[in-house]
Amino acid sequence: MKLVAPDYYKKFKCIADKCKHSCCIGWEIDVDDDTLAYYNSISGEFGERLRSSIDTDGETAHFCLEENDRCPFLNEKGLCDIITELGEQALCQICDDHPRYRNFYSDSEEIGVGMSCEAAAMLILSHQDKTQLETLCDADEILWEEETEFIKIRGKLWNMLQNREKTVDSRIKDALGYCGIAENTASLRQWVSVYRGLERLDSVWDTVLDALENADENNLVLPQFQWLEIAFEQLIVYFTYRHLADSLDDGRFVARMQFAVQSYRMIKYIAALHFAHNGSIDIGILAEIARIYSAEIEYSTDNIEALLDIFEK
Repeated sequence: MKLVAPDYYKKFKCIADKCKHSCCIGWEIDVDDDTLAYYNSISGEFGERLRSSIDTDGETAHFCLEENDRCPFLNEKGLCDIITELGEQALCQICDDHPRYRNFYSDSEEIGVGMSCEAAAMLILSHQDKTQLETLCDADEILWEEETEFIKIRGKLWNMLQNREKTVDSRIKDALGYCGIAENTASLRQWVSVYRGLERLDSVWDTVLDALENADENNLVLPQFQWLEIAFEQLIVYFTYRHLADSLDDGRFVARMQFAVQSYRMIKYIAALHFAHNGSIDIGILAEIARIYSAEIEYSTDNIEALLDIFEK
């Protein structure tokens, strides 16, 4: 099967103990059947520790989180004891994959890294070149007609969204027009109300929404830094890459395009709010804003579905 990825993908590397927002904290970690069978075969003290740290009573086996929702194998140095004891090949599927995501076609697969990971967010937003897809594993590819048409349309959208002779907002307007989508006219305060009605993960997100609700939308502006425009370009391209392909399964292309644009706009609003309060903005701050948004919205199927439903009304 052919495998493709954004051209920055191969540069991704977990920063392990340097990560300030470990994916080993705050998430329920499922253990797939093959890995569970492997863990059950491990002998000795570490094997006993593995088995005693996994809950198998429910529908899916998972690690029993400790205080502050830490994975029981995340040690005090911020490293994984499973890796140090058994090697990276011993990780369960979800740990081995994260923060990777995949889009599946009839005869090919797309892979990327999600921005709920701070290293991935920094990698994507600091990428200076126009994002291109490259082949990681080549093979004969026979796509369905609708898949071929989708990839063609997405390619045209990317040409518009990466036209650096225009501002990112102008490019998005062009892309929406190409798709026959009217621009959303809801106010920021109305959108804050919508986001408050969604599932929430971290109290930091509540603080962000509070600040947005009390902000004057007309005063939320950002300086015209070139690096910022490039970062926002990468942001909207990322959202269209990650989410539009699912429309081949659910037929919600228009709603998913609106989701991508609204996600970009919310992150831009939060960045502008930070600039208004602090008088400065840098790539690290923008990556952290994108990480928070991604963790709260992209990694909740319920939240994505709720937003798609709103866009379809």
